[in-house]
Amino acid sequence: MEFKTIIEPFRIKVVEPIRHTTPAERAVALEAAGYNLFLLKAEDVLIDLLTDSGTGAMSSRQMAGMMLGDESYAGATSFYKFEAAVRDITGFRHVIPTHQGRAAERVLFGSVLEPGEIVLNNTHFDTTRANVEKQQAIARDIPIPEGTHPEVIHPFKGNMDLAALEKLLKEDGPRIRLVMLTVTNNSGGGQPVSMENVRAVSRLCRTHGKPFFFDACRFAENAWFIKQREPGYADRSPLEIAREMFSYADGCTMSAKKDGMANIGGFLALNDENWAQKCKNTLILTEGFITYGGLAGYDLEAIAAGLYEALQEDYLRYRIRSVEYLGEILTQAGIPIVQPTGGHAVYIDAKAFLPDIPPNEYPAWALSLVLYLVGGIRSVEVGTVMFGRQPDGREKPAAMELVRLAFPRRVYTQSHVDYIAEVLLHIQGLRERIQGVRIVEEPPALRHFSARFAPAHGTLIAD
Repeated sequence: MEFKTIIEPFRIKVVEPIRHTTPAERAVALEAAGYNLFLLKAEDVLIDLLTDSGTGAMSSRQMAGMMLGDESYAGATSFYKFEAAVRDITGFRHVIPTHQGRAAERVLFGSVLEPGEIVLNNTHFDTTRANVEKQQAIARDIPIPEGTHPEVIHPFKGNMDLAALEKLLKEDGPRIRLVMLTVTNNSGGGQPVSMENVRAVSRLCRTHGKPFFFDACRFAENAWFIKQREPGYADRSPLEIAREMFSYADGCTMSAKKDGMANIGGFLALNDENWAQKCKNTLILTEGFITYGGLAGYDLEAIAAGLYEALQEDYLRYRIRSVEYLGEILTQAGIPIVQPTGGHAVYIDAKAFLPDIPPNEYPAWALSLVLYLVGGIRSVEVGTVMFGRQPDGREKPAAMELVRLAFPRRVYTQSHVDYIAEVLLHIQGLRERIQGVRIVEEPPALRHFSARFAPAHGTLIAD
């Protein structure tokens, strides 16, 4: 008999206490943090869904491997274990460790991009875009039309628009330096990319002589969606699917804080000898020697094990179902979310949830603040605060105003998810009283990390 309940595929060995706070205490904490959830103290957060990056729980196998960490500056045994794992999964020849994903982006783009060149992506995430624009290059998004409409159901909303890609490759070919696919598509709601789309993008890139890279942070989750949704892959393992996916590309950047199941780390992997040498030179200058890249030996050991653990079917089934479960509760209650749910997070459509708050009062940011104030839950805005400011300084409303509830890996249980749903259902009853915010001060780049805000009308929730 097959039972319906999907249990956590692990037993809890170590626990960490979390502190309950009152709404009054959280109001004080919000004001002290300039109404920016990034600036809160973690001890003031009850359930932390700010990000799934580096926030997961490591396994007993990973912890055991860390005890074997070789801390030699050059040629450490731990590096060769790490390198072997990355090569086995991706097939790429050159493996360059970095301290996290954005470092891999900086090393790659800082080594090969020139001002005015273009990087195409289904949707750049925040640090990817910032690292492209740091080189005075242009980050251009070409998702499929369905990908910008939260309510539309499509099995692979993370796909790249192939017609737009072909048109740009013909019109702007000399300026296009490389093409990337973000898997899964984080800024688009954690949506997967189909193998069919991967193959087609690869074919167009090869026809036009352009390097094709993945932003592979959540490659294992993407492989699981292909297994579940794409004809011909049901009997393939996630590892086999991942290997095929990487076989169509020339390289990838990776934050191992996601589907590497580690608390820190990342890598750049690629095939081109000249690009690899340029990137290694940049790495030595800014990150460290080529066999540690800013990581301790025990970090390399944790990633080498974690990359395979992220591909385990029991784990992926449980993780994806946990996200889907919360999405089903919210949808049944009439709370608008990005449909269907993605792999690592539920994305609330704040534009639909708070239609009376204009983009310049940042509805998704306001909703994230209320979620913390009411329930102690920290989330993150993926909207006009994150993406609204253009390279020339202009302000432009983002295509979507989303609040992302990102699930740390192997951290929270069923009761935590039920609590999150209960808080959101309560906030639904307050929605007509929620008010917008304004920016008080902001940095020149990646403003969402450190900008300070204030309620636009004196309070977050009107009396």
